[in-house]
Amino acid sequence: MTADRQDPVAGTPYGDVRGTYVYGDGYEDGVAVFRGIPYAAPPFGPRRFRPPVPPESWAGVRDAVAFGPTPPKPPYSEAFARYLSDPVVPGDACLNLNVWTPEPGHGARLPVMVWIHGGALTRGSSAVPVYDGASFARDGVVLVSLNYRLGVEGYGLFPDAPPNLGLRDQLAALKWVRESIAGFGGDPDRVTLCGQSAGAISVGALLAVPRARGLFRRAVLQSGPPEALDRDKVRRMVRRMATRLKVPATAAAFGAVDRSLLAEAQAEVGRLSSPVLGGPAFGIVVDGDLLPTDPLEALTEHGAAPGIDLLMGWTRDEHRLWLVPGGLQERVDRLGAVALTAARARCHCGPELPRRYRDLHPDRGMADLVGRLVTDHLLRVPLHRVADARLDRARSYLYEFAWSSGVPALGSCHALELGFVFDTGDAPASARLAGENAPRDLASALHGAWVRFATDGTPGWPAWDPSHPVRVFDSPDDGRIALGPYDPELALWDADARRSRRVHGAGTFVTSGGGPLPTLRRFRRTP
Repeated sequence: MTADRQDPVAGTPYGDVRGTYVYGDGYEDGVAVFRGIPYAAPPFGPRRFRPPVPPESWAGVRDAVAFGPTPPKPPYSEAFARYLSDPVVPGDACLNLNVWTPEPGHGARLPVMVWIHGGALTRGSSAVPVYDGASFARDGVVLVSLNYRLGVEGYGLFPDAPPNLGLRDQLAALKWVRESIAGFGGDPDRVTLCGQSAGAISVGALLAVPRARGLFRRAVLQSGPPEALDRDKVRRMVRRMATRLKVPATAAAFGAVDRSLLAEAQAEVGRLSSPVLGGPAFGIVVDGDLLPTDPLEALTEHGAAPGIDLLMGWTRDEHRLWLVPGGLQERVDRLGAVALTAARARCHCGPELPRRYRDLHPDRGMADLVGRLVTDHLLRVPLHRVADARLDRARSYLYEFAWSSGVPALGSCHALELGFVFDTGDAPASARLAGENAPRDLASALHGAWVRFATDGTPGWPAWDPSHPVRVFDSPDDGRIALGPYDPELALWDADARRSRRVHGAGTFVTSGGGPLPTLRRFRRTP
């Protein structure tokens, strides 16, 4: 260990930054980390609800040793806080990012991964301990993680402000990477954009943003599809907040409200939101400017993002994280067939499809069956369609994370794979979902696949083809490839789509956005 070396210094277009070295298993010589580097000016005061602008330059060397401020956000509910870590760092300069690198300075030209965190576009930050990038730097990849505006600050729809401000923040961070990453040892022409859950939805949208072309070469979508929300669904959130705050539904009025009060109002009206149950929500919308087309439609029908290879996948039991906290799993089980009928509203499907799911999975409990139906609608079906549509334009690699958590009832739930991807299973924040003693060999396998994909575009299993190969990560050493494991479900969705076209006419394009689920309203729970 060389602990007495000078702190690393790197240059950005706005001034130099000083980081620090961290030491650990596999990187005894140290990995340089720079935290809290501003990529845009603080989005408050006259810049609140406005597009990001570059930060002010600084003289001398700026310390970048601590995580920067996190964007305003409500806390997780007590039920979800047991499983998910979400640190809060106070301050205005929340549009910041972090860089882990084995070789700061020009000349290294290492592959780069840019990480966009999840959290339903309302929570999360780059300071979550699970997202520590030291293991990627240890393995020769420069890891960048970033903050962006959340909830109403980032995704509210107003008549007097541009939409998709959080997405605009992410684009600004990508431009910073393009301009600055060489100074941290990274290659701006070898950038892989990665995200999980809402972060993957963001990646899917950026694939369809014309202004993002040339800013990244590959992309990873973990447990999140390319999608855009219905604008009325977002407006309902804004109107409900405005009613609660007793102010007009305008950016000018919301901008005069204290950010903590705004977060409280958002949390209150957001109780009616859930991936499984639907409800009003904040999300990315088609705006005719930054995002001209629904991302799923852009990728499957309009040839967006040609030549960009994709790594996409899901966990086997995504829905368990949405249903287990707060006891919703048991409540849905008690509803029986009523729950399955109600799920039709969330999935926009005909009555035949839920019945066929029950026939296909007769041994599943009702909550698992509803969860499987909704997860396929929101996630697996669109990702399969993206992979199928791009066979002649770029390579796609699909995976399933199927290892079951040591925490009772979670199974292979949403977000469980994160500690394995980042190889941070020893962190207490990872153990909240995985339990103690998660298999390190499985982490090596998953993390290694991400490193290989960022380095040369091949994670280690066959690219998508008509046989539908899916790499299944379960036990540490099985290396299993399943061929078409969800083809029976896909056939049901295709049949349902054909029936819908006969009823509603040709040209109907169904996105993954869902409507409310009124039958289950009294059982709603949300993070």
